[in-house]
Amino acid sequence: MNLISIRDLTKVQIKEIYQLVPKYTTRKKTDDLKDKYIGLIFEKPSTRTRISFEVGIYQLGGVAIELDEKQLQLSRGETIKDTANIFNCYLDGIILRVIKHETILEFAKYLKIPVINALSDKEHPCQVLSDIYTIMQHKNIGLDELNKIKFVYIGDANNVCMSLIYISEMLGMNSYFVIPKKYQPKQKFKDNIRITDDISSVKDADIIYTDVWTSMGQEKEKKKRIKIFKPYQVNSKLLSLAKSDCIVMHCLPANRGEEITDDVLDGKNSVVLKQAENRLYVQKALLVYLFSQK
Repeated sequence: MNLISIRDLTKVQIKEIYQLVPKYTTRKKTDDLKDKYIGLIFEKPSTRTRISFEVGIYQLGGVAIELDEKQLQLSRGETIKDTANIFNCYLDGIILRVIKHETILEFAKYLKIPVINALSDKEHPCQVLSDIYTIMQHKNIGLDELNKIKFVYIGDANNVCMSLIYISEMLGMNSYFVIPKKYQPKQKFKDNIRITDDISSVKDADIIYTDVWTSMGQEKEKKKRIKIFKPYQVNSKLLSLAKSDCIVMHCLPANRGEEITDDVLDGKNSVVLKQAENRLYVQKALLVYLFSQK
């Protein structure tokens, strides 16, 4: 079983993964992944995703093998097909962070081992799987109660945003995605997903979520994006429109003073550190779940 898109999971499967999480919230080592060798290829920089996966694999008794693409024959023109077939001989799973989503899809065509998307230009499924768990934890609600809260994402329609839209659709969440018109996704979504450029949509929000305005690979657009997205900054004035117990989320890294101000990121409503911590626990549960599937 693979996790390439968050849509690869059903609501039932997400619930089953979350039921495993409490078992894996300590540093205690287990043998769930004993004798499992899992490769990691990261074409983009990573802090939280890489460390949480490597630590998680070790805590589960497995072996994480970092595969530097520049040190593989891929860098000299060997095909993904041939590389994947070799991985099938040596590895029990592969975790990929790629520049182009198509790279993961191409690997998945030939791999007979679990494939996990650790971020692509299209999606970030592991991030949002942990995010929803964090929301449930802080709002003290179950998966079936997520439709009772108001979720508001503010920012760019990037990979994290798209995965949040997909999981919100699946779980029936009452979700608003506040994005400048020029940058809004073009596809149609279910009725519980509202795409708007109206910043007043944050009124009475239970959750405000933001992310960087300029993703990796878009650096040349940075000045232009800052100018367009400036009215969408998450600051104390905007937060005052939400409920008093609204939680503020950010997948990190953050550009302080751009999409979010210091006082909000470090303030009492912020759960960003717990959000990051939960990456380890939820991904451990995910690994155990994926490797238990036939």
